[in-house]
Amino acid sequence: MIKKIHVRQVKAGMFIHDFNCHWMDHPFLRNQLMVSSEEEIRKIASAGIHELYIDTDKGLDVQDAPTVQEASSALEREILDIASVRPAATARVSLAEELTRAVKIKDQAHQLVRTVMHDARLGKAVELDQVEPVVQDITESILRNPGALMGLLRIKNKDDYTFLHSVSVCTLLVAFCRSSGMDAELTRQAGLGGLLHDTGKALVPDEVLNKPGRLTEAEFDLIRKHPKDGHEILLKSPAIGPIPLDITLHHHERMDGSGYPDKLPAERISTLAQMAAIVDVYDAITADRCYHKGMSAAEALRKIYEWSKFHFNPQQVQSFLRCVGIYPVGTLVLLESGRLGVVTEPHATNLLAPKVRVFFSTRSDTYIKPEEVDLSRPLGMGGGDKILSHEPPEKWRVDPMKFFSVA
Repeated sequence: MIKKIHVRQVKAGMFIHDFNCHWMDHPFLRNQLMVSSEEEIRKIASAGIHELYIDTDKGLDVQDAPTVQEASSALEREILDIASVRPAATARVSLAEELTRAVKIKDQAHQLVRTVMHDARLGKAVELDQVEPVVQDITESILRNPGALMGLLRIKNKDDYTFLHSVSVCTLLVAFCRSSGMDAELTRQAGLGGLLHDTGKALVPDEVLNKPGRLTEAEFDLIRKHPKDGHEILLKSPAIGPIPLDITLHHHERMDGSGYPDKLPAERISTLAQMAAIVDVYDAITADRCYHKGMSAAEALRKIYEWSKFHFNPQQVQSFLRCVGIYPVGTLVLLESGRLGVVTEPHATNLLAPKVRVFFSTRSDTYIKPEEVDLSRPLGMGGGDKILSHEPPEKWRVDPMKFFSVA
């Protein structure tokens, strides 16, 4: 049985099933561990881990600890309460209308980040006059239809992750700022920070960045240098502002002071750095890498919400959740009718009733003609259905993103 416990309850002889944190936030070579010493317990606590999951079939039990099902149900109830609050962003043009432009913007931004990283390796300064127009294009796409670019960026080639991750963080951070009501200049500066936040990874050897397995402590130390390295690289650009510098240096800080590089307490982490931290982890844990399978977007939001008690600003996490939706664009969902569909657009007032493009019947186990369903509408008006759950695509052997852009 899997149970959730506080780190104070960990004892030698327990089997850690899940450290309940992003893989880069714990120092162990494996994601599961039989606890064998007090030293390991101290190592877990010093990593900023507060709650984790144990497997009582493989190690010691904690009698009154909630099961994973009980913990998940409580979490789901809290998230559904958040869904009743109106999100701030709405689309100005249709998904189909924006997709063609979004494809070009994604490709241009991808190539730009490659160039920035290449130049940084050579010791060159970042040319902001090349970066700023791309951030502006991303911002304008988000204003027209946030789901188009965010949906496309769900698709990442494992070899291009480092570059597309930067594009995704920029896109998500711009959307987050806009939905939070920030002005155009603040949003632009945040977008620059998002696109450039991982510039320091240019100095990390490729064999470490793309290692197909857990990192050694020495390799972790190399990775953890990238915020300071990126900050130093950006300082070579005289026109760089304080916001991109702050985001680059502090996007790995955590509210409980367990982050890096400066272990800042909550009150010393800027709002935009807090927002960047949420966006950075969200995109990282939803991506497939050579060493782990990415979570679904919906599951990633639930994990970030769970971690927000300690690592993130809970109010900012709730705002981000409302920004991207309970079921983010690109999520595979199962409807009451037995149909599978991919979410194409969140509803303006009801996060539980997005627009969904259905394409598969689980009852007949066959593909069906793709159809757009607005779950906020009644039967006979293009709606009349309800989401039962978000689903892993591999369970049904389907690729929802193939139907994301079907006209």
